Amino acid sequence: VLAAYVRCVGQYPGINRFISGQHVFSRPEIEVSLTIKPEMKAESPDTVLKIYLQPTDTAGDVYRKIQEKVEAVKSAPADSTNFDNLARAFNLVPGVLLKSTVWLLNLLDYFGCLPRALTRLSPFHGSLYITSMASLGIPPIYHHLYNFGNLPVFLAFGAKRRAVELDRHGQPVEHKYVDYKIVCDERIVDGA
Repeated sequence: VLAAYVRCVGQYPGINRFISGQHVFSRPEIEVSLTIKPEMKAESPDTVLKIYLQPTDTAGDVYRKIQEKVEAVKSAPADSTNFDNLARAFNLVPGVLLKSTVWLLNLLDYFGCLPRALTRLSPFHGSLYITSMASLGIPPIYHHLYNFGNLPVFLAFGAKRRAVELDRHGQPVEHKYVDYKIVCDERIVDGA
């Protein structure tokens, strides 16, 4: 799915644009965020990966870059990613000050003054957020876009499913499918 998205951005770079401060910007690379569990256990904490891809990346490149990031997280101590450290820092801010902190971050983000170090960690800043409903065994959902950040596309895919359909000779054949749903910021491209 990600390799197909990369190919699509390579052919239609307008998809990799975003709105900030009422201006349209274009990203030089494809920034994909996804939530993973380092271990497939219910008590394993979630963390967010951010993968940087090029519009010229092949399916093999995409697979390799994802695997490298996943393996790095799995081999690191629990809750030690840069994203986890940032989330922990925000949890230390008292509730009264947190609202003001978020307001300030929104203001800085609106004017394009949010430090790149923060946007590189933020799952709300990037080209695409992808999530899997398959681990829950449910079909995909339409996920909302966030008010914070500049994420123009959210993709959710569901559990694999099988369907029996007739082939061109009228014979029943079982096919496997993975359904997905995409929510896009309609302001970035004209919908074509």
